[in-house]
Amino acid sequence: MITLPTSTRVYLSTTPTDMRKGFYSLAALVKAAGLDVYSGHLFAFLNRKRDKIKILTWHTGGFLVLYKSLE
Repeated sequence: MITLPTSTRVYLSTTPTDMRKGFYSLAALVKAAGLDVYSGHLFAFLNRKRDKIKILTWHTGGFLVLYKSLE
């Protein structure tokens, strides 16, 4: 089980995202939305079919991307 501090927010992108995007492309999408990518919050992106998700966060001096295929 993953536990998060109560101050952590989760932002979900409402537009489909190309799952080929990496750390810096996803960070550029966050910045374009006017959010701080280095805040430690979670930024979630789904593909068009909504069966894959990528979550971007800043953790201990580097970006972390979690990728999951949903059944």
